[in-house]
Amino acid sequence: MKIYIGNDHTAVDMKNIIVNHLLEQGYEVVNLGTNNIDSIDYPDYGTAVAKHVVKEKDAKGIVICGSGIGISIAANKIQGARAALCYELEAVQLSRQHNDANILALGARFIANHKALTLVDEFLKTEFEGGRHQLRVNKLNEI
Repeated sequence: MKIYIGNDHTAVDMKNIIVNHLLEQGYEVVNLGTNNIDSIDYPDYGTAVAKHVVKEKDAKGIVICGSGIGISIAANKIQGARAALCYELEAVQLSRQHNDANILALGARFIANHKALTLVDEFLKTEFEGGRHQLRVNKLNEI
């Protein structure tokens, strides 16, 4: 599976830890984020990840900014992107099971790096349940 990852200047450390973790697990990771701490605009990175993810059906994305809020809003502006901002494990599970989230958004200022790895792992292993949820996901995709 290919995973696109993007981040702003507040999330360089978290992004690097996640990238290394994913590479160790054998994932193909494409880094679309910044690699330095100079202030940048998170919408550029959120939309870049989302554009790639919606073009590649089996790809997933991870976007990270200070709170996760701004970059998730940016990603969700791209039709077909379903970015879920998650701070807790159950939210990650539900984002995949019920919403078929294709992008995980994280807040580097609020989530410890070790917890972020747990959330990423859960995001990648949890499957969409389909069924009654598919109609709702279809409606989201039409917006």
